[in-house]
Amino acid sequence: MLRLLSLLQTHRYWPGGELSHRLEVSPRTLRRDIDRLRELGYTVDAVRGVSGGYQLRAGGNLPPLLLEDDEAVAIAIGLQQAANGAVAGTEETSVQALTKVIALMPPRLRRRMDALRTQTDNVVWSGGPGIDPDILTTLAQACRDDEPLHLTYTAAAREGRTPEPTERWVEPHRLVSLGRRWYLVCYDRDRQDWRSFRVDRVTAPRSTGQRFRPRELPGGDALAFVQAGFRSMPQKHDVRVRIAAPLADVERAVGRWGEVGGSDGDVRLALRVDTLHWPVVVLAELGADFTVESPPELVEALAGIGERFTRAAGGATTAPT
Repeated sequence: MLRLLSLLQTHRYWPGGELSHRLEVSPRTLRRDIDRLRELGYTVDAVRGVSGGYQLRAGGNLPPLLLEDDEAVAIAIGLQQAANGAVAGTEETSVQALTKVIALMPPRLRRRMDALRTQTDNVVWSGGPGIDPDILTTLAQACRDDEPLHLTYTAAAREGRTPEPTERWVEPHRLVSLGRRWYLVCYDRDRQDWRSFRVDRVTAPRSTGQRFRPRELPGGDALAFVQAGFRSMPQKHDVRVRIAAPLADVERAVGRWGEVGGSDGDVRLALRVDTLHWPVVVLAELGADFTVESPPELVEALAGIGERFTRAAGGATTAPT
């Protein structure tokens, strides 16, 4: 049946006699295998008669796929790139899909994936720290299977202090992709409370193979839990800007990191940030007029950047055509 599916996936029309000959089966066995493929969700059209045959066409649902080794590795590589933010907005679903693909891979393909990963220099997508796909998939599998994890976590550096790695026993609940960063929402057994950990600060997650009974997350929403943690953290700047741009454009540029309101042409943007680099980038990318309401430091930063760009433009020369 798998050999039959491999032939049908070329989407050409196959006469029944030719398929029977290639597969070395009787017409009755061929018809039985066609019926089994239909039960799995494949849409196989049949033409009856002496010159009849079969053809696979796209269906309404995604059935199981038959992949060659190289195809499976190629899909996993593409999902790794997407998980690292190569395509904005697909990070979380890419990790979920990557987890499923790797879980189904035989050991020989996993070794190929490890060899490719260790022997390849990757350019990390700008705007966020690099994430080890192996750590992501380990955390995702633990969330899915309700398996407790032992991991090493290094908290953010505080003023005048060098952070020390700590060992944690956690009950993983959910992975959250926010902006260009990943967060693990989990119950910390040592602190006996819920926590969100930045995944780029997690090392050596190890599963015990045991199971735990999931606890109820306060509020029930992992994304809201992470965002609430941001709001409770002291931030250096409270950014308020009015932008003459379409509302949808600002929402797309800011994503989940800020609050966007108002209407087209008069959008109100609110951000709480520790540095002003990201608000400057967002405002530059929008390409629209805007008015800074606060803080004064943002106005000063924009003025300094504007002066440097003006000097650069004044000293630029036109390249010959």
